[in-house]
Amino acid sequence: MAFSEKRENNGAAEDSNHSRLIKLREFDDTKLGVKGLVDAAVAKVPEIFRISNNNNKHQLPSDLDHSSSGSVLTIPVIDLKHPNTTEIVGGIRGSCEEWGFFQVVNHGIPEGILDEMIQGVRRFHELDPEIKKRYYTRDLISGFFLVSNFDLYRSAAASWRDTMGCVAAPDLPPPEQLPDATRDILIEYSKQVKQLSKTILELLSEALGLEPNRLNQLGCGAGQLLLGHYYPACPEPEVTIGVTDHTDASFITILLQDQIGGLQVLHRNKWVDVQPRKGALVVNLGDLLQVSPSFFLLVSNDKFISVSHRVVPKRIGPRISVACFLRPLIHKGDTDSPPVYGPIPELLSEENPPVYVEADVREFMRIHSSRGLDEPSPLQHFRV
Repeated sequence: MAFSEKRENNGAAEDSNHSRLIKLREFDDTKLGVKGLVDAAVAKVPEIFRISNNNNKHQLPSDLDHSSSGSVLTIPVIDLKHPNTTEIVGGIRGSCEEWGFFQVVNHGIPEGILDEMIQGVRRFHELDPEIKKRYYTRDLISGFFLVSNFDLYRSAAASWRDTMGCVAAPDLPPPEQLPDATRDILIEYSKQVKQLSKTILELLSEALGLEPNRLNQLGCGAGQLLLGHYYPACPEPEVTIGVTDHTDASFITILLQDQIGGLQVLHRNKWVDVQPRKGALVVNLGDLLQVSPSFFLLVSNDKFISVSHRVVPKRIGPRISVACFLRPLIHKGDTDSPPVYGPIPELLSEENPPVYVEADVREFMRIHSSRGLDEPSPLQHFRV
């Protein structure tokens, strides 16, 4: 290709990127998110949400795996009230090694609270637009927020999703900073999920062959981010994505989802639907448990896996989910030395050498937040 042709092509690409940036800013500046597009009765998905023809990994169909008997493959379900604790721990161990995902039932959070949490998220997202605009921000640290697409300016295509949320641990924002539509249930649900997170971390510790309180001692649940996602009905679900395939930058994520469905997990190179189960919560491992903390030292050293998952959009909706991310406790502006990551010593041996180098938690989170969700996991930066 001649130099002049290359220059013309580069110029065309720059013009295209500039045009996209303008459209992204116009969308962001409305502070109305995807819900605003639906309220405006758009018949076509806007260009910024459309997945490029040369990047069709998100457009794959469900591609559910079926056994020879015709039954659908599903993620494991763990009954936390099973009379045999050894079987609970063994079930969690197998789920973490094989799937990186499982559902828990009989977890102690009343079903009425789960239902009200879903309704609280819906009430907020369906508030008068002028009220919601007060909360719209890309500062996800200081108080309650509303945002559409955390990675809006970094991803190849925007996702068909809006999100409300706040830091839930060690403390929620003051009650007066929380919107009336969701304040009471947000306070109650965060209290309940904190208690459940301690139980799950104890069981995960035992599944790793550690003392039950080990992961809690390491601060794996000290910081919690609570997000309420809203996926409006989509006029063209085949051209976009609810949220692109990704892994979580957390130790674990505890997810409440409604009955519409759409969440899929990548298992043995096939997308498997995570079927909604009334009263159940979905638990998945994040990158930080694959590389755990320890001021202290990487948790599972690849014993357990964090796996890609995504949400496919639907013509019906809205789909609502509530995700609680258990993560390091880092305050904005901290000057103290951050926790260092590396494998937990008890899990290392000549047969099981470290897979990851030590790295501080701020560096891990910086890399994660600087990338689009559709880019490779930050874990690759810390491999030996």
